[in-house]
Amino acid sequence: MYEYSIDNKNKKSLYDDLYNACEAITHGETDAVANMANVASLLWQYIPQLNWAGFYRIVDGALLLGPFQGKAACIHIPLDKGVCGAAASTGEPQCVEDVNQFAGHIACDAESVSELVAPIKSSNGNVIAVIDLDSPNKARFDEQDIDGIIRIAEMLGPRLSESA
Repeated sequence: MYEYSIDNKNKKSLYDDLYNACEAITHGETDAVANMANVASLLWQYIPQLNWAGFYRIVDGALLLGPFQGKAACIHIPLDKGVCGAAASTGEPQCVEDVNQFAGHIACDAESVSELVAPIKSSNGNVIAVIDLDSPNKARFDEQDIDGIIRIAEMLGPRLSESA
């Protein structure tokens, strides 16, 4: 049984504790889907004001839905579409205050208003997946959220295979 003490009273503690929990639960596990599933669960459970938390994997030149928590989601996303596609194709995190103002936004859930997406890179620098967080609140994510999710994405990269 896994138990984590995660302090969500301030974001620095939240992301330090989340990083440690994600690191611990994925340590030594080589199955990418299992690792993504457990991390999606932790993100969903501990980051407040989310309506979706999960992963999209790069498969055959497009994003394919991976493990997540939340409402049913888009299954396939082209690399040139949406916030997830932008993060995957540029290799840079995307933080969007209002997805309705984002050109090419894909509305998988009409209740999502803001979105944070961080690319996950393999040890050779290729983007193999993205972490996607959605919120029903406008401008939900800030620099501390971006830094915290990037740190988790960087830790996960070597733990996910090229076939993630």
